[in-house]
Amino acid sequence: MSETKQKWTFEEAMKQLEEVVEKLEEGDVPLEEAISMFQEGMALSKICHEKLETVEKQMDRILHEDGEIEETTFQEEEQS
Repeated sequence: MSETKQKWTFEEAMKQLEEVVEKLEEGDVPLEEAISMFQEGMALSKICHEKLETVEKQMDRILHEDGEIEETTFQEEEQS
């Protein structure tokens, strides 16, 4: 992964990921290019995930006055 992509903000990476997804959803992409775009999308997804994890850890530190990190798990809401 290029050094430039690693320095992207969450918003930049998410915008690029959305563009990749849109192009793939159109379905007019040759197979080899689609695979390359899929790999790029996975890399962008990883960047977003890592940035979100970092922010979550920072929020845990902010919310716990003693500085102790308390592990939390998030459950997805059940859809009816």
